[in-house]
Amino acid sequence: MNSIKHFNTITAHKLMVMKLCFKVGLYKQGLLHDLSKYKWVEFSAGAKYYKGDQSPNGIQKQKEGYSAAWLHHKGRNKHHTEYWIDYGDKIEEGMVGMKIPTKYVVETFIDRIAASRNYQKENYRDDSPLKYYNYGKNYSIMHPESRALLEELLQKLADEGEEATLKYIRTEILKNKN
Repeated sequence: MNSIKHFNTITAHKLMVMKLCFKVGLYKQGLLHDLSKYKWVEFSAGAKYYKGDQSPNGIQKQKEGYSAAWLHHKGRNKHHTEYWIDYGDKIEEGMVGMKIPTKYVVETFIDRIAASRNYQKENYRDDSPLKYYNYGKNYSIMHPESRALLEELLQKLADEGEEATLKYIRTEILKNKN
């Protein structure tokens, strides 16, 4: 098992998210981000399937047929778009994305920066989170307004850089929303 390496990875991720959340004024979210990763159901799977350059949840899914860690995690963390999936108002709509509160879209954006940095290390660039998002966006369920905001922030990051995007979030996106 790679308990120490996994602990270091999730803690580095959490601290990175916390730092970025603090920069935009999301102090409570920064402190509480991903605490469920330290619960046994998530931590044990993370240690068992640790590789260092990809999520252990995907490996657990391949090996066991599903990821108990991911199901636990996404159901407790509002910054995951999957948390906001529910049945539509009409049965024929099936599963749809609910509108995500702005502060959680921002946390999603920050989470993507930190995850990309954690896994890509020295290969990280400001367009890395956008590239990763674009790779899987056609397979995700998300409310159109929430998707538009996340895509706007990811594109701004790729075009203008981190500091400009965080300032924009703090002064324009979250202004009067907290």
